[in-house]
Amino acid sequence: MKKIATALCLGLVMPLAGARETNEVQELRFQLQQMREYFDKVHAEDRALINQLIQKMEVVSAQGALPASTNFSPLAAGKTPVETAAPDRLKRLDERVDQVVEAQKKSLPGEFNPAIGLVGETIFGYRSKGSDQTGSARPGGFDIFQRSVELNAMASVDPFAKAWIVANSSADPLTGEAALGVEEAALQTTSLPGNLTLTAGRFFGEFGRLGCIHDHELPFVNRPQVLDRYIGGETRTDGAQVNWLLPTEHYVSLTLGAGDQFGGDSPNPNNPGTFRSAPKLNGWGRLSTYFDLAPSWQLEAGTSGLWNPATQDRGGVSVQADGGTLTERERRLAGLDFKLSYVPLRDNQFSSSTWGTEVLYSDNRYRFDPNGNWNPANPFSGPGDGEHLNGVGSLGFYSYVSHKWSRQWSAGFLYDWVQAAWNHSDQTSAYSPFITFAFSHWNQLRLQYTHTDHNAVSGFKPDDAVYLQWAWIIGAHSHGWTQR
Repeated sequence: MKKIATALCLGLVMPLAGARETNEVQELRFQLQQMREYFDKVHAEDRALINQLIQKMEVVSAQGALPASTNFSPLAAGKTPVETAAPDRLKRLDERVDQVVEAQKKSLPGEFNPAIGLVGETIFGYRSKGSDQTGSARPGGFDIFQRSVELNAMASVDPFAKAWIVANSSADPLTGEAALGVEEAALQTTSLPGNLTLTAGRFFGEFGRLGCIHDHELPFVNRPQVLDRYIGGETRTDGAQVNWLLPTEHYVSLTLGAGDQFGGDSPNPNNPGTFRSAPKLNGWGRLSTYFDLAPSWQLEAGTSGLWNPATQDRGGVSVQADGGTLTERERRLAGLDFKLSYVPLRDNQFSSSTWGTEVLYSDNRYRFDPNGNWNPANPFSGPGDGEHLNGVGSLGFYSYVSHKWSRQWSAGFLYDWVQAAWNHSDQTSAYSPFITFAFSHWNQLRLQYTHTDHNAVSGFKPDDAVYLQWAWIIGAHSHGWTQR
């Protein structure tokens, strides 16, 4: 009976165990299928995440910046923590890319401080004749001239404007004494609509090619005589100018400005302290363009104009040979300029060539007093006190070529010719070969020989001069030395 009972129990239990085993196997198979589907889904998400990270790194490499807030996280709303958990290696890779992006965006601790630089320029020279025979401001014989020490600073004021200041301690050519003065102090907009840029304050007005740059930036030692005589050297002005980049496919730039002095309006720039109406301001303009003639050839060209209907003795009174006085009462100046450059696509740091030329036409109006008793306090007195003279139509130009054949060595030749603004029969010409050796971008030497010739009208004698210019930069210098 016991055996029969045992057999009956086993017969009842075995089907139940088989049924339980079948249910567990089915449940395990179902869970395995779910896990396979989940891992397939996670694998697809991981691949999409990797592709996103690759795209993100490509953007960083191409543009150098990417907003750190860009969300590439695989987490998404509505998913379980298991579904949204990315592999640790992908998280580390994403964090590493974000660190690279932040490092590229991060600025130095002094990012809001202005960029400051100092430029020094010393001229060692020898002239064969004295200043009384040549009309030069420098003496004859051996001469050492600390022409300038220039301190400059530049920074962004806000997202809409930038500002700069240049303080120059230039030595007086006659006494050698240096006086610190503000050469530039200007504000310039950076985000006006319509391709407009406004500059205001004290700055170098845009007229011609080389008039609006500093002496140490010239491709030769001395400024061409036509710029010294017609403009007065650098085109410094106290005023405002607006530049418009025309909305055309071809580059065309138009600049218009007005100011109460322009260039060498010394020692009495438009009689400061007296009443000055709008017509007594200097007005100037420039239209320029640029052409790519070939992959290695470029042409820049422009035309400029300057007008002041009431200069009132710009540059002071000029005493003539007969004892009379000549004073400028209206200033009219026009110019054409171009620069042809050869810059090879390869090795352009070692080889380049430049040909630059500028022609100026002066048609000023003067007031002549044969008795030499002109009264500067009353420059527009009646005809009995003097005679108003029309302009004589004087010309002047300079042309130079330069060639750079290595990173450090370059050489060139300058020729300039000018007629006196008040007498086109008075003519002066000069030619100057020069060679430059650059120790680095911040330190350079230039050797130049200049022969100057005058015709008989001026009464001056021919002159020979040798100059050695040593110029250096410490700190930041925005305009620097470039191929002008």
